[in-house]
Amino acid sequence: MLTTLGRLLAGATLLTAAALPAHAQISNDTVRLVVLNDQSSAYSDTSGRGSVVAAELAVEDFGPTVAGKPIQVLSADHQNKVDIAATLVKRMIDGDNADAFFDIANSGVSLAIQDTIRQANRVVVHVGSGNVDLVGKACTPNSALWLYDTYALAKGLATALLSDRHKRWFLLTADYAFGHAMQRDMTETLRARGGEVTGAVRHPLNTMDFSSFLLQGGANMQVLALLNAGADTTNAIKQAYEFGLIRQGVKLAVPIFTLVNVKGIGPEIAQGTTFLAGYYWDRDDASRAFARRFEAKMGRPPTHAQAAVYSAVLHYLKAVQASGTDAGDRVMAKMKELPVQDFMTTNAQLRADGRLMRDMLLVEVKKPSESRGPWDLLHVRATIAAADMIQPLAESQCPLARSQ
Repeated sequence: MLTTLGRLLAGATLLTAAALPAHAQISNDTVRLVVLNDQSSAYSDTSGRGSVVAAELAVEDFGPTVAGKPIQVLSADHQNKVDIAATLVKRMIDGDNADAFFDIANSGVSLAIQDTIRQANRVVVHVGSGNVDLVGKACTPNSALWLYDTYALAKGLATALLSDRHKRWFLLTADYAFGHAMQRDMTETLRARGGEVTGAVRHPLNTMDFSSFLLQGGANMQVLALLNAGADTTNAIKQAYEFGLIRQGVKLAVPIFTLVNVKGIGPEIAQGTTFLAGYYWDRDDASRAFARRFEAKMGRPPTHAQAAVYSAVLHYLKAVQASGTDAGDRVMAKMKELPVQDFMTTNAQLRADGRLMRDMLLVEVKKPSESRGPWDLLHVRATIAAADMIQPLAESQCPLARSQ
């Protein structure tokens, strides 16, 4: 359950004392990073071991030390279970002296561990988790949300797709914290923009047979929104195809979807599916360069969540270096001061509530005839600016936002 992938990245110290902030303080003389996520079930392909590799690549690029101390990368599998995650976090804080946790990739787990990490004055950066409450009423000074959230996904996707041809939506929702928040935010967004939610149904995590849920959509729906992730999304799309919904002209809108999901289903079935992505491997030279390095270790390009783990880890290390400490509150404060800059992020700002103002790509799965290679699977249709989809700070329920 707990795997230490910790290459203890010791080596020649690259930084002189003069380059460090005065009174630099690193607890236990090592900066320990934990990639905590699902490595054995529904989300293991879209985050899992690939997120650990992304973190290791970020450390490789930053250098073997930070503030004069070595960096260690650890990983743990929470198996999508809140109780296991809570035990792991406490054990890794108390026993392994972990400084920061990344990815998480399950909103229920993220909400359960966030305050424990605050109390220990560590850092958590949620990447594959998307409940907007993480930077709302549940926010803390020690946490950040790095990739997407339910509000932004709902607003960005619904606004991009809503039209006379795509006005009536049926919502198929995962029955846990992320799905509930996604359904709430999608429903509010559609109604505010003149769309119609014709119905909604919830399914358990790791559902294999979606037939009874899909039948509830009826003949009136124009858009089937799959408010789930990982294997659940894959299975739902396959069965929607088998039911003939795509041939009938029903548009598939999928807030949480990745390149790996498309590959697993195949473009014949997934073609036309539209979703938002923070990164696509073939977008530009910098994206392709990172994808080549990742593929050398994993055998395929990264998902956008895995690429975003790289981004989060690299920015965290820059903040530790700049602040000269691994104290969670001080590091997070520095993360909010420094602009986020990497191959998938251009001068983005981390807000007072912990939400990264990240632009997203609107992508659509290609037809098989349009693909030029095994991973050439997506069209980038547009870039949606962060300010056009992320909840305004003035509307945030996070107490930290009120001082801004």
